[in-house]
Amino acid sequence: METACRYESPLGPMLLAAEEDGLTGAWFVGQKYFAQTLGAQSAEGETPLLKEARRWLDGYFAGETPGPIPPVRFVGTAFQKAVWALLCAIPYGQTTTYGALAKQLAKAWGRERLPAQAVGGAVGRNPISIFVPCHRVVGANGSLTGYAGGIEKKAGAFAAGRGRSDRPVRARAGHGAVTDRRL
Repeated sequence: METACRYESPLGPMLLAAEEDGLTGAWFVGQKYFAQTLGAQSAEGETPLLKEARRWLDGYFAGETPGPIPPVRFVGTAFQKAVWALLCAIPYGQTTTYGALAKQLAKAWGRERLPAQAVGGAVGRNPISIFVPCHRVVGANGSLTGYAGGIEKKAGAFAAGRGRSDRPVRARAGHGAVTDRRL
């Protein structure tokens, strides 16, 4: 059975959800696609996994380098799950672009190319915000673009993940090159 609880983040209230085997949701209240994957039979409550998720978020928003994310269980299409798995591989404090993700997925699936817009659609539907770092995906020019919770929350989540908002970040350019940028 899926269990859900509220979490008061510095960026606004969140709803966390988990099954016994993994976190299934972390949404900002009122965001686009809010609780879309939350099961009809879910109940409000507390579980060890939800406690672990709240501790992880406390550290993240305090600017600490968090440990590994709690276990997650994706609910979505095969394409969405593949994109979300790529998001989990973005190193802490770094960014990537929608185009770079599309190239990685195309290569993994044996395709010549995949449209960055399709990848962007899957990134935007990520049901496990912050833990699965969709906020670390930027536009081709390094700008913060699109976020189901709103650009302000994306900027806040990104800044929290760096500890300080004025510190340079490593941004991946389109062909896998890494450059320093300030966002």
